[in-house]
Amino acid sequence: MFKNLTPTLAIALLLAAGSTAGAQDSMSNMKMSNGMDRYGGGTYTKSPDLPSTIAFVNAGGGPGKFSTVTALTALVGSDLTNKEVAKLTSQYGKDSVDSFVTVFNFAVNDAAKIAIADGVKFPEPGLSGQKLAAQLVHDGTTNGTFWTGYMLDHLVTHKIHDQTMDDIDAKYGASADANYHKLSNQAMYDLAQALGAKSVMLASFH
Repeated sequence: MFKNLTPTLAIALLLAAGSTAGAQDSMSNMKMSNGMDRYGGGTYTKSPDLPSTIAFVNAGGGPGKFSTVTALTALVGSDLTNKEVAKLTSQYGKDSVDSFVTVFNFAVNDAAKIAIADGVKFPEPGLSGQKLAAQLVHDGTTNGTFWTGYMLDHLVTHKIHDQTMDDIDAKYGASADANYHKLSNQAMYDLAQALGAKSVMLASFH
C-alpha cells in the first residue's frame, strides 16, 4: 500500500498508523517480567512482519549469505551507505564498526536459520528499496524512539530474537552483542533522519 509514496510520507503514515497499536503493545509489554529488551526498549510480542523480514534478508543476499552492507546498499544506495559507514567509523572506531557488521551478518543468518528450523513459512517479499527502509524504521520505533531489539522482535519474534542474542553471546561475547545493538540504534536513527523522518528519536543506548 506504500509503494507509490515517498519515503518521508511512508514513514509518517506508518508511524501514525502504529501510534494506537503502539499503545496497545505497551499494555501487552507490561505483562512481561520487565517489559524491556536486554539492551533497552520495549518488547514486541505480536505477529511478526514476515514480508519485510524476507525482503530484508533477500536484499542482503538471502538466508545464510546475508551481508549488512549489501542490504543497506539495496535499500538506500551505495552513496548513503558509504557515508553512514564512514560516519560510524569516525564516531565509534573501525574495530567497533567491523564487529557491528560481522555480528549483524551473523544475527540475520542465525535468526533465519532458527526460523526455518522452527517451520516458519515466509510469504512473498513485501517492500523494497527506501520503502522497505521506511518499514524497518517503523518496525523498530516505539514511543517515538527507534530500538534495534524492538525491530528484531517485529521481524523474527521476541523468542527468536532472544535465541539469536544468546547465540551471538556464545560466539562473539556479550560486549559484541551490546556493540551490535548500540551501533544499530545509531545507524537506523541516521537512516530515519536521512529519509526525512525527523520525529524519530535516538535511543539512549547508542
